[in-house]
Amino acid sequence: MIMFAYSLVCLIFGTTFLAIKIGVDAGTPPFFSAGLRFFVAGAVLFLFMAWKGKASFALLLRKEMLFTGAALTFGTFSALYWAEQYVSSGLAAVLSATGPMMILLMQTAVLRQKAPSYSLIGCIIGFAGVLLLVLPSLAIEVSPLWVTGCAVVLIGEICYAAGAIYSKKVTSTFSGESPVALNAAQMMYGGALLFLLSLFTEKVHPEVLLSFHTAGSLLYLTVIGSMVGHTLFYWLVAKTNPVFPSTWLYISPPIAVGVGFLFYGEAVTWITLIGVFTIIAGTVLVNAGALKQLLFKPKRSTPLVHPVAGEAYPRKQIL
Repeated sequence: MIMFAYSLVCLIFGTTFLAIKIGVDAGTPPFFSAGLRFFVAGAVLFLFMAWKGKASFALLLRKEMLFTGAALTFGTFSALYWAEQYVSSGLAAVLSATGPMMILLMQTAVLRQKAPSYSLIGCIIGFAGVLLLVLPSLAIEVSPLWVTGCAVVLIGEICYAAGAIYSKKVTSTFSGESPVALNAAQMMYGGALLFLLSLFTEKVHPEVLLSFHTAGSLLYLTVIGSMVGHTLFYWLVAKTNPVFPSTWLYISPPIAVGVGFLFYGEAVTWITLIGVFTIIAGTVLVNAGALKQLLFKPKRSTPLVHPVAGEAYPRKQIL
């Protein structure tokens, strides 16, 4: 069951990038659709946890939930949804895999935490992978919005890194709360902020939301991507540890590139594939310490809740 759930998590999170792309290409306002997805998913999950007696409504009044939602959901996904208007879903997925590298760089540059040499080498390899993805396309005539879209995805990953680091403090402060309830609360705040951004930047036409592609994209992302995917992820955390489920980051980018190529006709070249696996190799090297701990140390009787800095972080809701 653990491997089956893990396989589903990788498949779900690997296909959400294409679902986002289909929705925005169909004319859905990106900020509004992202806000609708996360607010609805967060509200349903939170109400369910409250009904089960595992969440308190007082949690919604805490500023920590606002700050976490502003970084993890609002910052990350406002960037991703906007960018997917101009870049392919596969490229967006691969660029999003730089999240762990952003965390390491932020810990090193801002928090002055010393990083292992192999992790820094992993960042260099990952950056080389980004260059392999982006530079060949710059050699031909491309839209400035394409270049901007790539940069915006990376900016979104910086927001994710900041939110992930901050959320470690939040989970420690609210250690008595369910991680699912914490995640649901921050999704609601992130969704509300996305609605606010949409209000000032977009015109929402209700008829657009009724098309097959738009409704299907929203339904898949809300129910399968956010509700099912998150529930399976936190179930895996409870059954194993926070590191193992997070390795979806290494599996999902190739899945995203593959489904984009097979089902949406997105271009894939040999340089693209080399860039994909270079970024994955860099990400694995950045997290080598956590993966070594997972593979070679005996299992603990109780799940790890607060891993050491740089080894495990909240799963991105892409997801």
